[in-house]
Amino acid sequence: MTNMRSKAHPADLPFDRRTLMLGTTAGVTMVATGGLTMLSTSPALASPQINKPAPDFTAVDSNGKTQTLSALRGKIVALEWTNHDCPYVRKHYNAGNMQALQRQAADAGVVWLTVISSPAGEQGHVSPEKANELTETRKAAPTAVLIDPKGQVGRAYDARTTPQMFLINAEGVLVYMGGIDSIASTRAEDLQKATPYFRDALAAVTKGEPVTNAVTRPYGCTVKYTTS
Repeated sequence: MTNMRSKAHPADLPFDRRTLMLGTTAGVTMVATGGLTMLSTSPALASPQINKPAPDFTAVDSNGKTQTLSALRGKIVALEWTNHDCPYVRKHYNAGNMQALQRQAADAGVVWLTVISSPAGEQGHVSPEKANELTETRKAAPTAVLIDPKGQVGRAYDARTTPQMFLINAEGVLVYMGGIDSIASTRAEDLQKATPYFRDALAAVTKGEPVTNAVTRPYGCTVKYTTS
């Protein structure tokens, strides 16, 4: 597990600083707020665990189709939490990095589910139609986009940031959770310098190899779950 004392540089926080969160893997979260780092506790739900069965879920995608994890047994499944308004998400989409990962996954027969857990009135919330428009205009290539405004899928995985990534092997076991890479910034130039944690995990799992860094620090904008 990476060092959770790391903080994003203030230059990477041109937006509301309350929206950045660093580290979510041990039930304690390090939140960068106005240049300070504070502790934030996790929800009461148990966090998913590496090398244990991934939490099952059922959700409706942007095309009205019901997606159930247990029905995908036998396939590798990637989960990507997203918020199109988040500058950390925009970095990866504007640079084409997320789309490249999605296509790498598709070429390997991986099911890629993009998950939107933003409720109505919060940053990142979209209608199914808007979700499809974003997929088309960004030339993204997920298998499906799950609309999760009640946060049921997000809370099951203790997803805290966008982007945040999970990888489930063909046996339904969680084999990766954490950040897309190692540099918590909004700068596209950092993509070439970062350790590509998720890309490496994806390559390992599709080759039937163990994931070297199975739990890493996620970073990005906080997932703002509904309170109702």
